[in-house]
Amino acid sequence: MVAPGGGAGGCPARWPAAEELDIARKKVAEISGRDEQEVRVAACPYRICPLGAHIDHQGGVVTAMTINYGVLLGFVPFNGSEVLLQSGQFEGVIRFRVDDLQKPIDKPENINWESYARGAVYALQNSGYDLRKGIIGYISGVKGLDSSGLSSSAAVGIAYLLALEHVNDLVISPVDNIQLDKYIENKYLGLKNGILDPSAILLSRYGYLTFMDCKTASPSYVCFSELSKSQQPQGQLPFKILLAFSGLQHNLPKKSGYNMRVFECKEAARALLHASGCEDTPNILSNVDPVVYEAQKYVLEENLSRRAEHYFSEMKRVTKGRDAWARGNLQELGQLISASGRSSILNYECGNKEMIQLYEILLKAPGVLGARFSGAGFRGCCLAIVESERAEDAAAYVRAEYEKAQPELVSRIPADRRVLVCEPGDAARVILPDPHLRS
Repeated sequence: MVAPGGGAGGCPARWPAAEELDIARKKVAEISGRDEQEVRVAACPYRICPLGAHIDHQGGVVTAMTINYGVLLGFVPFNGSEVLLQSGQFEGVIRFRVDDLQKPIDKPENINWESYARGAVYALQNSGYDLRKGIIGYISGVKGLDSSGLSSSAAVGIAYLLALEHVNDLVISPVDNIQLDKYIENKYLGLKNGILDPSAILLSRYGYLTFMDCKTASPSYVCFSELSKSQQPQGQLPFKILLAFSGLQHNLPKKSGYNMRVFECKEAARALLHASGCEDTPNILSNVDPVVYEAQKYVLEENLSRRAEHYFSEMKRVTKGRDAWARGNLQELGQLISASGRSSILNYECGNKEMIQLYEILLKAPGVLGARFSGAGFRGCCLAIVESERAEDAAAYVRAEYEKAQPELVSRIPADRRVLVCEPGDAARVILPDPHLRS
């Protein structure tokens, strides 16, 4: 998880660029009075979930990969136990001590950019880790990409975890950091998130699709077809990732839709388990055998029936997607991604008029192989996989068509952030100073 300036998985370094690292180091040097060559940078990429939408909290199997955009936290150790932080997106300065007892957020509206730093300390404190040193840091994400369904909040939480662990000489595995980030989200912030987001950010490898069994917390990797890879120069994959932004943004804790869907899935599991005589089994849909589901699904109320149908059909799509990815069959993978998007709308009932419009525009764009919502689907962006050589044409088409459909919303999005053409990325890591640049 620690790399001297390059990718963690052996691919050509795509993100962060040298210029981005220089900015982070300069900012921390200004704040701390230390030399730029003392500054470490926690690089935590944003993530997408091609298949496995909305089933991580039910113990399902999800897929993930990161992209070449994300959160950078430049930091140096504090000569003591204090944390001192500034942000590229938010005003003010955060100051607190790592030996102060942190208490969970009592109301969702009290969550702000300070909460994730305190939440990281809270998670480490309550997991038995000894924190003696704080950090002086500068954190920055990509303007316009926060609250967009790319797990920017998980990236921020993981960045703080990695930095605090680094300065306190704590050796913590990626799998354990997944649970620590979940601790931030569930215990400190009061969200009911599963482990999809931190798993993607901490475990992804360039050229691979990450599969996470959220019931057992066990990851596996499938390499993109070697035949397809060998035909691409310098290991380039034959597709790009398109991110199209809706202009709708709100903090997930302030909306009831996400937590309500989690509750409904558990209620569906409870009804199915009860009907099959397994009342004492934990109420998550992964504990329901698919054969039992087919035999007992008639007992479900209409909305619970839709939630269960999404779960079980999505699990099938994940299995088929694994095979399609391994064979390099992007057409089949794209069809499965689009089917996941339709099920999110019809069965999971997330999204809204604007998000559905954006999804449908993406499906018509030249070279797009498949599309769906990104994140919970109640706001933010849609993702698509697109043929590499047609990516720019697709982006131009989506920009123009969505502006026709939603001119007011589009006016809120920076012109260079309305549609992004991205590449797959690597895992979160701490980037050390290059020893060759020391004077």
